[in-house]
Amino acid sequence: MCQGFLMDRKRVLVTGASRGIGRATALRLAGEGWDVAVHFGARREEAEAVAAELGQACSGVYHAWFQKPDAGKMLMERVVKDGRLDALVNNAGVYGLLDFVGATDSEWEATMRQTFEVDYFTPARLVREACRTFVAQGHGKVVNVASRVGHRGEPRAAAYSGAKAALINLTRALAVEHAKLGVQHFAIAPGWVETAMTREGMEERLPEILRDIPLGRVAKPEDCAATIAFLLSDEASYLSGVVIDINGASYLR
Repeated sequence: MCQGFLMDRKRVLVTGASRGIGRATALRLAGEGWDVAVHFGARREEAEAVAAELGQACSGVYHAWFQKPDAGKMLMERVVKDGRLDALVNNAGVYGLLDFVGATDSEWEATMRQTFEVDYFTPARLVREACRTFVAQGHGKVVNVASRVGHRGEPRAAAYSGAKAALINLTRALAVEHAKLGVQHFAIAPGWVETAMTREGMEERLPEILRDIPLGRVAKPEDCAATIAFLLSDEASYLSGVVIDINGASYLR
């Protein structure tokens, strides 16, 4: 369990930190001197294992179901109540496959609503609540984990790509809106990453996937974590509104 946090260290909330990109990001940021607030949805044991790995760098373990409209606001209130917050990494998400025409009306509505709630609306609410704090204190950074499909079309990804495209453009809009307020906004747009969420699809289609990636491999969660760590570092002080592609040159804009 968490050991608390040190007042002279920066503190970041990482959502979906129990596995995959979130876990790798939490561990990377802890190694670079951050205290990490760990959020999880369904995997308490995995989140507590991450907290144990973080040791004294863990500044709290927080549960929230992102399907609920009030989840973002309530989560941020709890995190800020426990201490200063300097950054937010919006990583938690779901991938809802959807046959846009062939799905029943109820399937269509359910997939669209759940995907947008988890992948856009709750992250947007989290950003709003975090930015209230960041604007008041005169500094803060947000990194949204978007996706390659937020830029390009892919079959059966209408709900997911729509939500991620909205998250990308939220990032850009707020970077301009908050530029003079000391708040920076970033996003990353990974392609295929070796995570539990994508593993089944990769195992079935790996040769096809690799043919589409000039660098010859799918990304590791640590590749994404390294980019996030850079964006949250002082070395990125002149950047804001950028969306960094992490896709092995499989899609270029």
